[in-house]
Amino acid sequence: MNALLIYPHFPDTYWSFKHALSFLGKRAAQPPLGLMTVAALLPANWKKRLVDTNVERLTDKDLAWADVALLSGMHVQHEHLAEIVERCRARGLRTVVGGPIASSISAKELRADHVVIGEAEDLIATLARDLEMGEARPVYEASERPAMNISPLPDLSLIKMDRYNTMTVQYSRGCPFNCEFCDIIEIYGRQPRTKAVEQVLAELDQLQQAGWRDAVFVVDDNFIGNKRRAKELLAAMVEWGRIHGRPFRFLTEASLNLADDPELLQLMKDAGFSSVFLGIETPDEISLIANHKMQNTKRDLLESIEVIQQYGIEVMGGFILGFDTDREDVFDRMVEFIQKSAIPVAMVGLLQAMPGTQLFRRLHSEGRILNGGDGDNTDCTLNFIPRMDSARLVEGYRSVMRRIYSNEAYYERVKLLLSRCRPTSTGRFTFANLRAFFSSIVRQGVIGRGRLSYWRFVLTTALRDPRSLGKAMTLAVMGYHFQIMTERLLEQE
Repeated sequence: MNALLIYPHFPDTYWSFKHALSFLGKRAAQPPLGLMTVAALLPANWKKRLVDTNVERLTDKDLAWADVALLSGMHVQHEHLAEIVERCRARGLRTVVGGPIASSISAKELRADHVVIGEAEDLIATLARDLEMGEARPVYEASERPAMNISPLPDLSLIKMDRYNTMTVQYSRGCPFNCEFCDIIEIYGRQPRTKAVEQVLAELDQLQQAGWRDAVFVVDDNFIGNKRRAKELLAAMVEWGRIHGRPFRFLTEASLNLADDPELLQLMKDAGFSSVFLGIETPDEISLIANHKMQNTKRDLLESIEVIQQYGIEVMGGFILGFDTDREDVFDRMVEFIQKSAIPVAMVGLLQAMPGTQLFRRLHSEGRILNGGDGDNTDCTLNFIPRMDSARLVEGYRSVMRRIYSNEAYYERVKLLLSRCRPTSTGRFTFANLRAFFSSIVRQGVIGRGRLSYWRFVLTTALRDPRSLGKAMTLAVMGYHFQIMTERLLEQE
């Protein structure tokens, strides 16, 4: 059979990094790891193509070639996924939809011929056999969560690596915590499951042999969900990097209790981790407790963040507005906290009640759910009735974004970060880096409206700490994306 794997377009949001990627000549942040893994699970005698519509067009020729189309995506990609499904249906091409979106949107709404709910490792062989025999069922649902040791090497041959900014590796699934608004624990469970160390090293070998020499995102929703196993992997990664000349820098997602473990932090630094995304959510402890974010309580959040930064690891942060316990002062407190935290990449969004979560179930029982949401928590659209007046909440959210992504506020955070988080090396020189450097000078320093702030920032950094200039320029480019998106957000007022 000819299997066409299709990844829908990711809309232009704060999370897309589209306007920063353009400086580097890249089309997307990362490839669709889930589909690359599914491809490796399909029968070896099947012919496979992968079309990521974020980096290339899905043509009629692609659809004519295929016997079956397999699609995956997240909730926020629903609109384009639906368009692709309808396009396939119009041609009589069978469709299979899986991935996270299949756990948040009903099979009926997805309108695919076949829907796969849950993780695919234990399902693909049966699905493939049924497709070959013309007996595939409408819905396949995993009866249990598979062990990670059966997950294969993703099929790198199907992607155009040079169109992406970051390659991806997955080590674990699941998170031990119990945040009310989180859909990860509903989909992947609260018992973290990990691959064997040898599996991850094999994926790193594969990336290196394919010629990759840049960032690798360990896409786990909580890399340190099992700290003991994470330390075993990190120790092996340190040795692997020593043998192979440290070809990659790594980034990942983790929980804030990372700050409690100096051994873990040192291993991450030694292995080459340069960034970590943390779900901080709010500086208000009452809200953290109400939403079961207990791992962030009984601690000084700012001190915990600074501890991580002092290991040379940049902290990126997720923040949420719209909790039932939010008071009128939450907007000012959020801005003040973000500025003091030295987190340039502060992803602030309005709370969305995602289908399947504890939050959705509670709000539904209270008669407060408006719809299933669109997966984009930055578009000022609420899918539930908040305790705070809706208009005031949206107004306050826009106020926060306007203030934290003004040129002056953003560059102040970067400077504070660089004073805490000095790079241990100047980084690897690439053509993309050079292109981004000159693009930044032209677009931000010559024609940009914030050029005076930009030049003050660049020149100050160059004079005070030349070794940090590369990192400073990278963050300046990131800031450009957030400033463009914030301008669009404010135009909606």
